Amino acid sequence: MIMGIQRPAWLEALYTQKFFVGCSYHETAKKNEKNICCLDCCVSICPHCIPSHRFHRLLQVRRYVYHEVVRLDDLQKLIDCSNVQAYTINSAKVVFIKKRPQNRQFKGAGNYCTSCDRSLQEPYIHCSLGCKVDFVLKHYEDLTPYLRSCNTLTLSPDFLIPYQDMGEDEMTNETPHSTIVDCDEPMSWSSGSSGSSENMSIACTTQIVRKKRSGFYVNVCARSANKVSDEDMATSMSRRKGIPHRSPLC
Repeated sequence: MIMGIQRPAWLEALYTQKFFVGCSYHETAKKNEKNICCLDCCVSICPHCIPSHRFHRLLQVRRYVYHEVVRLDDLQKLIDCSNVQAYTINSAKVVFIKKRPQNRQFKGAGNYCTSCDRSLQEPYIHCSLGCKVDFVLKHYEDLTPYLRSCNTLTLSPDFLIPYQDMGEDEMTNETPHSTIVDCDEPMSWSSGSSGSSENMSIACTTQIVRKKRSGFYVNVCARSANKVSDEDMATSMSRRKGIPHRSPLC
């Protein structure tokens, strides 16, 4: 930061706040990595902190080659990003937040960053947002013409907010063990031989198995024969198919 020249508070937060570290408020929660910058509070937050900042301007910070980047479409709503080289990540253009110094003994022909001498594609002259801000403040001492009014800024639709880990008793009023629920109407089928039929009923039992530490249920259907024993089943099968008789040998 150049002495005597004030940057916007949200821009200073992008430079000074630590991202991609564990959130101290949600140490025990999964996916508690800080990858969001609240522009109103000027702090880095994790996805679990979003409910407390749901009415604030939120800017998602991503990582590319071990450096923090933000989407160009989001950053353009806050500041003019012209002449800053953008890179493509997952079909989206991003720009680096901080400068990436590169030591060069010989600077030949080509296009290089105005602040860190990094090789760039034409017609870009800044490799990051930080390089452009330093260049503007150094030559014009005023960043106001490049700032844009942005009252609302939301996260992209593909951003997933993880659910808080809930205990066994909070997710369901049932016991954590399997619960068996009987069907209202049993299924029936018939078998018979020689014009006679015998009705047999089979009750369908649905066993809901709740897998611990997961959010889905597995339904297992088990059938148990009612009023039919193994002996009755064997007797019924023997009546259906009699013992074959061979003709006497002459």
